[in-house]
Amino acid sequence: QVQLVESGGGLVQTGGSLSLSCAASGRTFSTYAMGWFRQAPRKEREFVASIRWSDASTYYADSVKGRFAISRDVTKNTVYLQMNNLNPEDTAVYYCAVALRWSLYYKGVESFASWGQGTQVTVSS
Repeated sequence: QVQLVESGGGLVQTGGSLSLSCAASGRTFSTYAMGWFRQAPRKEREFVASIRWSDASTYYADSVKGRFAISRDVTKNTVYLQMNNLNPEDTAVYYCAVALRWSLYYKGVESFASWGQGTQVTVSS
């Protein structure tokens, strides 16, 4: 089991920036990748970004490319999401997730085994 604790998030105006972090504990030696997803009201949970633990390869949703940056600190078992140039469409609960097995691309919900509790990001217009 891997436990995930997210921090960051909050309220920001359009064009602003926020940073999220997610610390993993437990069986972290099994980590293949970590990622961020988000879910807006009445919408499906969607992929935002992920990072492969071994070589830091990154994957992004088209909607956030060029604005968001994911990074990791393997010594702290922590993943970060820097979000810039935010707009109201980015408003959602953001979830951290960990993948415990190999995958070609870490973009689907099915690739991730454990999830954080979520943190709210609200972007006002």
